[in-house]
Amino acid sequence: MIDFGIHIGTRGCLTSRENVMAVAQRAEASGYAYLGVADHLIVPMRTSVRYPYTADGVWPGAPTGECFDCIATLAFLAGCTQRLKLLTSVAVVPHRPAVLTAKLFATADVLSGGRVIAGVGTGWMREEFEALGTPPYDERGAVTDEYLTAWRALWDEPRPALNGKYAKFDNVMFAPKPAARPRLPIWVGGESPRALRRTVKFGDAWYPGSANQTIRLNTPERLRDGVAALHRTAEKAGRDPATIDIGYLWFAPPVWSTQQGPDGRQLFTGSSSDMLADAVALEEAGARHVIIYPQQPTIEATLDVLQRFGEEVVRNA
Repeated sequence: MIDFGIHIGTRGCLTSRENVMAVAQRAEASGYAYLGVADHLIVPMRTSVRYPYTADGVWPGAPTGECFDCIATLAFLAGCTQRLKLLTSVAVVPHRPAVLTAKLFATADVLSGGRVIAGVGTGWMREEFEALGTPPYDERGAVTDEYLTAWRALWDEPRPALNGKYAKFDNVMFAPKPAARPRLPIWVGGESPRALRRTVKFGDAWYPGSANQTIRLNTPERLRDGVAALHRTAEKAGRDPATIDIGYLWFAPPVWSTQQGPDGRQLFTGSSSDMLADAVALEEAGARHVIIYPQQPTIEATLDVLQRFGEEVVRNA
């Protein structure tokens, strides 16, 4: 059975304690299963890299530079919710040192009672990498893979050790271990062939977005093709595709009037019956968890969208 979550950007109306709490608590009360938090740490005034998920290539957070650390936000949300799974949507793996990040996730997970999910990606904004003093931007894929190896060692092994190019540790104790069972889940974001390979190697779930302008997964048919490609990748690597869960980020708010695009009616627009049919179609395409983006310019409008979708779609899916 499909379930739903929400994704928020920590900007605009969601940069205050009261509003972040209000969204989390309303989502929990409305039957959502997940709350995902976007990740940026520092925002360059200018960037030479196009944002992959908008038609104009401009990241929506660029005008103000507002952002919270996503893992710290999850730790905060752990204290004001009881049931919601708390997801980084997605954490840019190379932005933080491997051992530090493993500890931040484990801390949030223990304090939430095992509700944290590490949604991960490689990142896209070169200037942000440079401002943070990370390993080289052009090596971010290799850095991500090595850091994920480090996290698993630290979270899962009684005597973790790694002698890598980007992360090295030995003679350490890492405790307490994450509370999530059987282990702290990793959802791998991204739509590229390399993201599929990373999912197969490290992921408990694949977590693609709908709005990538190069690899579009904005219809159930395209998502089905993406899932089929993932399964082929898994089979080639000797992993059972059935062991890989599928999350799906619908990178737009629900709209209760029909919105037409090049591919016909846009998902999660029109009547609530249309939206329920969309949920069925996505489930048939392979999705098990659908994350929507309800954020509006004001907290009042955000809560209205979140609650209406919860009442008319989430509780009936």
